[in-house]
Amino acid sequence: MNKDKSIGSGLIGALAVSAVHETIRRILPKAPRMDKLGMQAISILLERAGHKRPSERELYFIAMAGDIISNGLYYSIANSDDKKKTIIKGAALGAAAGFGAVLLPGPLGLKEEYSNKSVQTKALTFSLYLFGGILTSVLINRMNRKL
Repeated sequence: MNKDKSIGSGLIGALAVSAVHETIRRILPKAPRMDKLGMQAISILLERAGHKRPSERELYFIAMAGDIISNGLYYSIANSDDKKKTIIKGAALGAAAGFGAVLLPGPLGLKEEYSNKSVQTKALTFSLYLFGGILTSVLINRMNRKL
């Protein structure tokens, strides 16, 4: 599979994660708030670089775009010549991202509550990223089959 198809599959996986996240955060009170985590991280980076904080709306769109692009590129590395390896890599990448999203905000100076407010929040956070990795690997395998 060429890199364009891997990246395209990764972006679709990342878009799916964002769509699911946006849906559940509007329904469940203990849903993860990865949008707010991203907005907080961007605000801190801009402040440290001496830039003015954008409006909430602008910050939200910057965070979403950054999230989709970075997750898409990250998930795209699941590609392998072997279908089973691709699924395993996708699941491992998703699990690693999920664990990182739950465990790293505190040490990075971000609000932990956005990704681990409760057991339900932690499970949903982990599951979102695992879903993205697995979905991307399935898409990669489907694209490889069409070659």
